[in-house]
Amino acid sequence: MTASNTNTTQRLRDALAERILVIDGAMGSMIQGYKLAEDDFRGERFQSHHKNLAGNNDLLNISRPDVIEEIHRAYLDAGADILETNTFNGTRVAQGDYDLQEAAHDINLAGARLARKVADEYSAKTPDKPRFVAGVLGPTPRTASISPDVNDPAARNINFDDLVDDYSEAVAALVEGNVDLILVETIFDTLNAKAAIFAVQAFFDANPDQRLPLMISVTFPDLSGRLLSGQTPTAFWHSVAHAEPLIIGVNCGRRFSEIRPFVEELANAADCYFSGHFNAGLPNAFGEYD
Repeated sequence: MTASNTNTTQRLRDALAERILVIDGAMGSMIQGYKLAEDDFRGERFQSHHKNLAGNNDLLNISRPDVIEEIHRAYLDAGADILETNTFNGTRVAQGDYDLQEAAHDINLAGARLARKVADEYSAKTPDKPRFVAGVLGPTPRTASISPDVNDPAARNINFDDLVDDYSEAVAALVEGNVDLILVETIFDTLNAKAAIFAVQAFFDANPDQRLPLMISVTFPDLSGRLLSGQTPTAFWHSVAHAEPLIIGVNCGRRFSEIRPFVEELANAADCYFSGHFNAGLPNAFGEYD
């Protein structure tokens, strides 16, 4: 690792050893509050694009960086220690829904630079509380483990090698943008996650001086206690433990009170730091959230 990367990684490890670090919250719901229109997503660069772009939140890194910066600042003002880059759909396969595959690199690079800029501003104000940037690799809208056709169980609309290629491009751009760690998040298919992990490891094996810590976050979509692709929390851990993540955790999915047993199982199985960032919850019969 470079001296800069080594120092940043050590500061992150030191902070984790001293206290609970707070990661930011949802990006999508914050963006919705701005009630952006089609022109906001297009900006200058994509004015003549042939498809509607409203809803392509990652594109705002390029077309409305002021909005993304403001959201990052709001989370830091609320006490966050770690900012996630606005790159949840920053892969070519995800951007393919908008025919913007060629923008994937720039989306990740811009997202990393925006979060880095804001994090550094706040770190400079309070050097005793450094802020960190997690470069986000989202799950993609496709699954390598599950058939999209109920009549053909063997059918797939994405394969491992294509996922690796897409994730590799995203990782390179996030690292170029100077993130502090890589976050593979909202995992519903372990095979997709393993492709992301492979891409991350291959990049750092080829660029050992740029090596960064890895964070992995899985999601439980229902009360079965299994990923969408079928694994239990313990099985999932054993599938990704070879990556030696610095942090593993759970995000999105159900409200915490419903999935707490699965969260505890994963925390007990894992041999690293643990994180949880969950849905705010659903109202119970008394209108209360849990």
